[in-house]
Amino acid sequence: MADPSSVNEAIVQIKTLLWGNSVKEEVFNRWAQGFIFSEDEPTALVQLEGGPCAVIAPVQAFIIKDLLLQGAPNTWRDITIDKQDALLVKAALEIISQAADDPPYYSLVHIVHGDDGDEDDNDGDGDGDGDADREREEIEPHERDSAYFHSRLRIVETRNLDDVEKWLTSRIYMFKEQFGVLLLLYTVVCTKGLEGMTNEMSDPTEPAIDSTYGYGSQSLINLMLTGRAVGHVWDHDQNVGGLELRGIDKQNAVGFLAFLEHLRFCEVGTFLKSPSHPVWVLGSETHLTVLFSTDRRLVSPETPAEHARRIFKKFDPEGNNFIPSNLLGDVLAELGLCSDKEYIDIIRKKLDSESLGIILLAAFMDEYYPEEIQTCPDTFPLLHYNGLLRSNPDNRIIYHTGDAVLLECTVKCILDSNPMLTVLQTKWPSIEVQWNGNITPSLN
Repeated sequence: MADPSSVNEAIVQIKTLLWGNSVKEEVFNRWAQGFIFSEDEPTALVQLEGGPCAVIAPVQAFIIKDLLLQGAPNTWRDITIDKQDALLVKAALEIISQAADDPPYYSLVHIVHGDDGDEDDNDGDGDGDGDADREREEIEPHERDSAYFHSRLRIVETRNLDDVEKWLTSRIYMFKEQFGVLLLLYTVVCTKGLEGMTNEMSDPTEPAIDSTYGYGSQSLINLMLTGRAVGHVWDHDQNVGGLELRGIDKQNAVGFLAFLEHLRFCEVGTFLKSPSHPVWVLGSETHLTVLFSTDRRLVSPETPAEHARRIFKKFDPEGNNFIPSNLLGDVLAELGLCSDKEYIDIIRKKLDSESLGIILLAAFMDEYYPEEIQTCPDTFPLLHYNGLLRSNPDNRIIYHTGDAVLLECTVKCILDSNPMLTVLQTKWPSIEVQWNGNITPSLN
């Protein structure tokens, strides 16, 4: 158990980082929910109000990632409560572990109840069966507010990931209760550490949770998805106008696609567009949902041409599809291609025949990768999750299924009335999807 004075200081710092100088109770109450599974789709989490999707959607994505490795979706409705708990523990464990430094140090945040604020259980060392089966008394009104929550937080520290798994398993009941979503969020943030958070966030003076609408910032979303609290979703760090802007540093287990990329408000890089599992969190302007597929060909290993395109774009931070010709040698060197000065001079003249001082991406790819191999299938199934009851037909949270086709035509047909198609086209420009029942799932 951490020293009480250090715990109080850490909680105050994290509280300010997340909520700002004051917590708006209306927003806090929207975040004060546990991890609840849908009665209609027993592997799908329920989101009660707007806001906590910044935590719930990433957890759902990691749950689905694990489920896809175990069997087809038509078998998922037969799972037991114990299996639900195991899925939640595994997803939380992965999210916590990727936020830890190397060597790892985990700070596990939990809440104590009772008049004296002492532990009301075995501190997580036992199997926790008695606690998991107990029924909490009716929560008093004062036990719902932020002051009560923050005054009752405690931290357990460990360097052993096995201890984290045992702790989560023994306290899984707590994550399904009133403050479960917040407890996981605080555990991830505390494990990341205040210094780690502020070093990576674009503006650590801005609260990570919007004080008006309760939305989680991109830094918070990235933290839950990747373990990095960076404010951008492009590949690598980029220097824009003299500012070093932090991005995603490697391929992620689950991906991210953004409607705002269509509006050119952001650029989602290859590391998030092409994750190692066919699962993507979808970001609308106000909400997060999850898209996934059973077709693993969608996440086949990066081809040499895809790798070259990503490296080229690393030297093209503004997304112009060209680089200054003097950077050609750097691109060739990073790709392991011939980068002798004499050769570079020859190829530079060939690719920049009009001496414009730039190398076009298309010309570069035609020169080095003229026959790009298509690895993505032409047709594949898609499934979509939205945790908000009001965003699902008949208020039933289930996975909505559809059949996707990649058309030969590469001209996008943008429809403002179909934001789902628009966000999918940021990944697959020529995609069309026929959703079951002719009902397009909602991004909001």
